[in-house]
Amino acid sequence: MRKTLITTAVSAALMLSACSEPTADTAMTSKTSAEAPTITTKAPATAENALLVASPLQYMAPQFDKFKAGDFLPAFEQGMKEHKAEIAAITNNADAPTFENTVVAFEKTGAILDRTQRVFFNLTGLISDDNFISVEEQVVPQLTAHMDNIYLDEKLFARIQAIYKNKATLTGEDLRLVEVYYERFVRAGAELSAEDKAQMRELNGELAKLETSFSQNVLKSFKDDVLVVEDKAMLDGLSDNDIASLAAAAKAAGKSGYMITLVNTTTQPLLSSLKNRDLRKQLWETSAYRAMDTNSPLNIKIAGLRAQKAKLLGYPTWAAYSTGDQMAQNPEAVYGILDDLAPKALVKAKIEAADIQAEIVKDGKDFTLEAWDWAYYAEKVRAAKYDLDDSQVKPYFEMNTVLNDGLFFAMEKLYGITFKSRNDLPVWHKDVTAYEIFNKDGSSLGLFYLDMYARQGKRGGAWMDEFVSQSFLKNTKPVVYNALNVPKPAEGQPTLLTFDEVSTLFHEFGHAIHGLYSQVNYPSLAGTLTARDFVEFPSQANEDWSIDPAVLANYAKHYQTGEPIPAELLAKVLKAHTFNQGFGTVEYLAAALLDMEWHSIPAGTEITDVATFEKQALAKHGLDYSPIAPRYKTTYFSHSFGGGYSAGYYAYLWTEVFAADAFAHMMAQGGLTQENGQKYRDTVLSKGNSQDLMQSYIDFAGKKPSTDALLKRRGLVH
Repeated sequence: MRKTLITTAVSAALMLSACSEPTADTAMTSKTSAEAPTITTKAPATAENALLVASPLQYMAPQFDKFKAGDFLPAFEQGMKEHKAEIAAITNNADAPTFENTVVAFEKTGAILDRTQRVFFNLTGLISDDNFISVEEQVVPQLTAHMDNIYLDEKLFARIQAIYKNKATLTGEDLRLVEVYYERFVRAGAELSAEDKAQMRELNGELAKLETSFSQNVLKSFKDDVLVVEDKAMLDGLSDNDIASLAAAAKAAGKSGYMITLVNTTTQPLLSSLKNRDLRKQLWETSAYRAMDTNSPLNIKIAGLRAQKAKLLGYPTWAAYSTGDQMAQNPEAVYGILDDLAPKALVKAKIEAADIQAEIVKDGKDFTLEAWDWAYYAEKVRAAKYDLDDSQVKPYFEMNTVLNDGLFFAMEKLYGITFKSRNDLPVWHKDVTAYEIFNKDGSSLGLFYLDMYARQGKRGGAWMDEFVSQSFLKNTKPVVYNALNVPKPAEGQPTLLTFDEVSTLFHEFGHAIHGLYSQVNYPSLAGTLTARDFVEFPSQANEDWSIDPAVLANYAKHYQTGEPIPAELLAKVLKAHTFNQGFGTVEYLAAALLDMEWHSIPAGTEITDVATFEKQALAKHGLDYSPIAPRYKTTYFSHSFGGGYSAGYYAYLWTEVFAADAFAHMMAQGGLTQENGQKYRDTVLSKGNSQDLMQSYIDFAGKKPSTDALLKRRGLVH
């Protein structure tokens, strides 16, 4: 996932001063002395505030070891003050507006604010605690108001508009930047009346508060919504390593027994192994109904306020507004692709359900399949159908081997890049690793940080973001990171990944190379700052290299013996890759349609109950199927209600069409070769948002993508 630093509105404003864009949330602090010091909020601004000056480290990598308690609020205040003055200098310029004195000048503003918001909002998702929450609650309304002062400034918009009207004199990236700016201003309300602008400010301020509270409640739920098991016998089915990890988690939290923490999705990984049905049900319900009391009222308010904002801007719904600047262009196109795939996916899911029900009967049980049974019995079906036991497979996916001999190996084969550990660079947590990445000719490409393990204070899921973005204008090279949430094993034990976690690692690095390979002038068009229904394309395309036979053979080695995975077992892994895709597609489509339905309500629609709305929305599209719940239900749907993917979660499917088609094209051209990698890098990854996105794809593949490869990728056709 491409992470959104803050609420969409604030993020959009900061983009104007070269800030990062998604997804849906700290790493300076933890409560142990082995990690960085706790952040507090009351220290005054001092000359020693490392956020106030450019970092002296390579490529301006953040000085995580220099940030002191209380640095953030003073830095935000100074950053907004400086930015305001820089904007005023542009708007008060007596010279006629030109591309250079307005747009390029705009791109150069806000250095302190850019640096501060990148560090802070990245860290709020990596090592958050009460102090970070306090700062976030204070600063988000201020940043929202700062954004409104930029986008709703009549003098500034007049200059942008004048340049836009004379855009025929511009070409290439200059033209693209002016068009992007103009559209952002208009979509933010620059053409509204004074009265409507005042209402827009109120709506933006209220939404910023509600969306921040929603995200904080989700983060809090990872701490509070846990399951503590006292009787070890109830954990039957889990491996010794899994049980040791649960015991270690309980001990770290000051609890006895074994503590199960949630991942961000509805279905939890341990459901595939736990034999105790009552515990499976308890775990599933803890996951499915989390944050219900705290976030249900917020969901209804957020959806309603977004509908009001859309109406104010001249759109019938928020979904219409949200898709208006995306590749999809309108909700009808989104519903078209989702509703076309839904019945096909449900047919396959029900075939899978029948196999699972037969396995339940075979197991000597007489109950009907429920959502908390699916993963456990699907694993039995998979084992029987493919003679594949996950406990046999995981020892071949040791994390460091997967990383070095899998991901890095594949990237070297495809792009010629190499990786060097940079243990001299400060990091935000002791588990984070820093790397410098080099091009084939030995030149340095940028810096990459990897944060693999789950921990308290870190939001769920997996994502990529940037601390520094590439720009020829500012002479900056990219400094990016990936964050995952792999459970940390007990001390001294290896980290053995599931195959889903292997895919996630490859996926997120697809975002990383999108940022690292950027070769554009203007930071507002750099790297992953594309439409969200394009940005997931490079990440999903990168997943497929994890199953390339040459790559798999290089990293799938037993962590104890070093022996390669047996050919027969490897063949089973590859054959089983599309197993359970009916389930996976239905749970995804259910979430995507929920997201669209919440944002397809007209302003003034009365909604009284979240659960009822969910049920009706799914029934409308034929996906009210009790054994399969949405991947994210409303109250913890961070993509939709806490991040930048509102009416945009469909993007994963939309971009998977591109990803599957692109991979099929590469395989037809020889597969894992540097010729393929270089062309893909030159035509897609290096371009960012500097040109029409479909044209970037056509430049690579020679045509628009088709859905044929997607259907095969998901195993929905043969």
